Amino acid sequence: MLFWYTYCGDYMDLIIGSHVSFNKDEQLLASVKETLNYNANTFMFYTGAPQNTIRVKINDDLTKKAKQLMEENGIDIKNVVVHAPYIINLANSANFDFNVRFLKEEIKRVETLGIEKLVLHPGSHVGLGIDEGIKNIISSLNMAIEDDTKVIVCLETMAGKGTELGKNFEEIKKIIEGVKKKDKIGVCMDTCHLNDAGYDLTNFDNILDEFDKKVGLNYLKVIHINDSKNIINSHKDRHENIGIGTIGFENLIKIIYNNKLKGIPKILETPYVEGNPPYKQEIEMIRKKEFNKNLIQDILE
Repeated sequence: MLFWYTYCGDYMDLIIGSHVSFNKDEQLLASVKETLNYNANTFMFYTGAPQNTIRVKINDDLTKKAKQLMEENGIDIKNVVVHAPYIINLANSANFDFNVRFLKEEIKRVETLGIEKLVLHPGSHVGLGIDEGIKNIISSLNMAIEDDTKVIVCLETMAGKGTELGKNFEEIKKIIEGVKKKDKIGVCMDTCHLNDAGYDLTNFDNILDEFDKKVGLNYLKVIHINDSKNIINSHKDRHENIGIGTIGFENLIKIIYNNKLKGIPKILETPYVEGNPPYKQEIEMIRKKEFNKNLIQDILE
């Protein structure tokens, strides 16, 4: 009986979902429908293609229907996440005006949808150097985040590929220190990125302690749950399906169910398997805390 209550408690407390689609025909409603197919209780999406600026106008009627469906199925919109497009590179001064303007527009779209969390890659300095890149990120955020901004911009921890910034907690700390409206800034940890950046996820409590000391756990708003194709400190950023990569199932389960992360949405961004989304099967494994050695076969069936 004690096991049942423990399992049920974990099941109810866990806020788990995945990346889903946001299409022009149904928009947010499509995202919610896909989420329900995965037996998830949160989700993350792009409001348009991450590689370009093409965006459809938000349809308020579809948004209303989506919110009603969410409410009927116990999905709290406060746990829903939008991911900013990749083309925003705040660290690169060459496109400074574009980056600020487009980030402002994306923030407004997220606010129109009634969502509070926007995950953003800090950017790559592209040869300018770490200090100059961080300076550009701070300046851009201070221009894009306004007094009436309702969205929390969550800086994602990065793998350190190329000239990426945000590859360690020291860089994240410097950015946050320079942001004026600190109540509108947060952090999204990515497990694959942490591994590839050199953080040992077998000692995740130590990682959280370091993060708390250097940044503050109060800034942690989202967790991206991904296994990695790469060994620690590889700086490559290649996601793998849960339990199949170098991080491993047990380590990821310990992270997902860490008591310090209760109430924080966990989002899967694992790769499709021959064109098939793995999220239903992976979420089932996570809820059961049991690795399915036939995961790939089950996804393909």
